[in-house]
Amino acid sequence: MAKHSKLTMPAEAVRTRRAYFDCRFGQLHVRTAFPATGGFDEQVTLFCLHADQSSSRAFARFLPEIADVRSVYAPDLPGLGESDPSPTLSVGEAAGAISDLADDLRLRQIDLLGINSGARAALDLAAARPDLVRRLVLAGVAAVDGIPAVKQQTLVMRTRLETPDDIAKLKGALPNGKFVDVEDYATDLFAAAPKTLAKQIGTFLSG
Repeated sequence: MAKHSKLTMPAEAVRTRRAYFDCRFGQLHVRTAFPATGGFDEQVTLFCLHADQSSSRAFARFLPEIADVRSVYAPDLPGLGESDPSPTLSVGEAAGAISDLADDLRLRQIDLLGINSGARAALDLAAARPDLVRRLVLAGVAAVDGIPAVKQQTLVMRTRLETPDDIAKLKGALPNGKFVDVEDYATDLFAAAPKTLAKQIGTFLSG
């Protein structure tokens, strides 16, 4: 009699969605990704902040890769993508909108990933609300004068976008920063190597 092999059920995929959330400037359009487990035993929620003149679409390939053990939210920052604009479209206003989103979701702690102007917004929020922001991942951040100093553990992904002067200023502002090189990628960083970056970033956030 032939033996019957047990059927192997395929692993559930990460669930991705899009939604709108209220903030002080109107509504934020947000891409979301949730672990197949439902998220009840997950790690700290991650917010992904895109660069200026971009949108949350920059993270479309990355979200399913990083959301295996944590919920992930990638908002269109105010005035970009499908989100309502803030009065001046400043980095500070973007940080305020993300703060509102975290409060709306009733999150006690979040991790932040930011690219370029999104990285600066992440730094502003980390400085303003150190109780909320646990860890940071930054890429392509220009270290302009007045960059806030933060004490959170930070992974800085050095690309071709930063100058040596940028890196020197960042090291001064990030006493707990870890700097790694990803010079093969620049503006399309998270579209070019989503699996590799998700593994690297996930290891840092889980450590």
